[in-house]
Amino acid sequence: MIPIRCFSCGRVIAHKWDEYRKRVSAGERPGKVLDDLGFSRYCCRRMFISAVDVMEEVVQFYAKYSGGVKAAE
Repeated sequence: MIPIRCFSCGRVIAHKWDEYRKRVSAGERPGKVLDDLGFSRYCCRRMFISAVDVMEEVVQFYAKYSGGVKAAE
């Protein structure tokens, strides 16, 4: 999960997360993708580069310890 806004400057960034992730997964360099998406500030760039998608781990933890939702396999 990426924050909606940059922690430092407050710029809205979350709307570009899916495209960033898709292009980086396809093999493009993260720096070039961020340039193409219009992120030139270091603070906004670090929000993308340092983001870790932990939702799958949270769902697995929840399923294991609560008996609730099953984790996607």
